[in-house]
Amino acid sequence: MQVDVTQMSKTQRGLTRTDLTGRRGRARRLVRPTVRGAVFLGVGAVLFAVAWAYDERDLLFVAGVLLLVPTVALGFVLVHPVRVSVTRTFRPGTVTAGSSATVTIQIRNLAPTPLLGLRWRDTAVRGVTVPPSQPLRSLAPARAGRSSAADTAVVSYQLHPSRRGVYPIGPLMLGRSDPFGLAYSEWPIGAPHDLTVTPRVTSLPGNGVSITRGEGSRHERVRHLNNDSDELIAREYRPGDPMRRVNWPATARHGEIMVRQEEQRSHPEARVILDTTRGGRGADRGHDAEFELAIELAASVAVHLLEGGFRLDVVELGPCQLLPVRPVAGDSRVPHDPDNGRRGGLRGDDPASFTGPEGVPALVDALAIVVRRDRVAHAAIDDGLGHRPAATLGRQVPSFAVLVDIGPADTRDLVALRGLCQPAVAFVFDTMSADSIERLSEAGWQCAPVDTSAPVAAAWAQAGQDTAATR
Repeated sequence: MQVDVTQMSKTQRGLTRTDLTGRRGRARRLVRPTVRGAVFLGVGAVLFAVAWAYDERDLLFVAGVLLLVPTVALGFVLVHPVRVSVTRTFRPGTVTAGSSATVTIQIRNLAPTPLLGLRWRDTAVRGVTVPPSQPLRSLAPARAGRSSAADTAVVSYQLHPSRRGVYPIGPLMLGRSDPFGLAYSEWPIGAPHDLTVTPRVTSLPGNGVSITRGEGSRHERVRHLNNDSDELIAREYRPGDPMRRVNWPATARHGEIMVRQEEQRSHPEARVILDTTRGGRGADRGHDAEFELAIELAASVAVHLLEGGFRLDVVELGPCQLLPVRPVAGDSRVPHDPDNGRRGGLRGDDPASFTGPEGVPALVDALAIVVRRDRVAHAAIDDGLGHRPAATLGRQVPSFAVLVDIGPADTRDLVALRGLCQPAVAFVFDTMSADSIERLSEAGWQCAPVDTSAPVAAAWAQAGQDTAATR
């Protein structure tokens, strides 16, 4: 699927738009002598010093020429006007970590004169490698009101981002040399645009932790009132059935008391709890590799549940990043601090909910920007009021926690939450403290060990074996 740049700039997701020269991007304009120009300047400076010392006028003239020519060349590339427009597209617009995306750039000449001898290169932040400077074919003069193949050049290259995130790509850098190749100038066109790189999602086997048992399902009871369907919804009377539910027409036909049967429609729900805090025993440690694998594991489990027909709640232990930023009261602008007013999914914030096939891309897009944040303390909860998680989440559903390194307060919250989790599976990394793992196990959490050397599917299979052993 090809993503249009102009439309994508409105959403700030993996797009580009058309920009004209004259708008400065984050990159700076560069003017420098080439290797040839540097040789001219160096030799000229040496000859000038020798000629000055020995009063050699002829040699002084040669030195002046060698110094003057590259200086004029620098002025030429600095002030020579170039008017172009640039349009960039990403295909696909959102890419998975470890896969590739094709970047296509269209460069159009807007000047009434041809453009010769240009070079181009794209720019990107650290973590994304872009190709080096390359020559651009000659562009014919622009024609008023329309473009043509002669005045437009199309170039493309491949990106291979290895980690999830949102990467600003651009601005495009255009450069040119003087006719003698003594000076080179390069300037940015347009502004950076974001390429969203989502976490890897591993396809999980269906015979791991069973998601078809129905634990935690929310049921709707629908009463059938159509008289023509009495035979389909009638059953024998059982002790305790209220008499108001007696189906008298069916009773007369069967010769025994029959009652109306209610049909149950199951709307299963599940919960994924993700550790996004920097508050455990490794608060001063990076744990970057563990956290990236935790995001991949959480994404894989969440997509597996969504594809299994579950409505999914994603709960973050740290300040919620998956929800829209809350506006400040009386101010329509978005606050600059994303943690403003947020305490985490177990401390009052609503979880982020995803449903159906459309929930899968929304989920992985949201997980692309999640980072570890400092835990927000809340006095009433940190003092040990363990009923707060139950009051916040309030339903018993299948729950899967992905834990990198949680502190005592988060451990206490998860222990208190155990009664609302069936089954309760915790994927615990080897960076977790033994005390936290022990407390979770004693509370009834099934702790499946995870380390960065093991694949995601292995952790899921291990959780399935542990769950089967406890049934």
